[in-house]
Amino acid sequence: MSARFSLTSIVLLLALLFAGTAMAVKPDEMLADPALEARARALSEGLRCMVCQNQSIDESDADLARDLRILVRQRLVAGDTDQQVMDYVVSRYGEFVLLKPRFDLRNALLWGTPVLLLLVGGGFIVLTARSRRTQATKSLSADEQAALDTILDRD
Repeated sequence: MSARFSLTSIVLLLALLFAGTAMAVKPDEMLADPALEARARALSEGLRCMVCQNQSIDESDADLARDLRILVRQRLVAGDTDQQVMDYVVSRYGEFVLLKPRFDLRNALLWGTPVLLLLVGGGFIVLTARSRRTQATKSLSADEQAALDTILDRD
């Protein structure tokens, strides 16, 4: 019984390890043309499910994700290019629908803020280290040296 249990456990573990992400695309959504379906899948992987927010519409079972998958396929059948499809979806739902936002002037501050903070923090660390170094290397004045000698001679 123990060998059977361990064999079952190993089989289940291997099944979990080799299980890929489950695609939520239903057979009735798929396009007959394999080239268009491949383009639809590629586009769907870059679009965020507005309900789940951390999944692409290709992976989500939400109704809104299904609607977006159908919309992408309708636009491709209508003859739109990949860029036109993405622009259309972004115009309807905003840039938040993109899993990887575009870099443009409107969101340059968003992309540049971490770099700016690193530069400011690095500059602060360098300036602080320099000021500490100059403070540590200052020599004693004659009066301070005399007072120190007096203190040391007492011991």
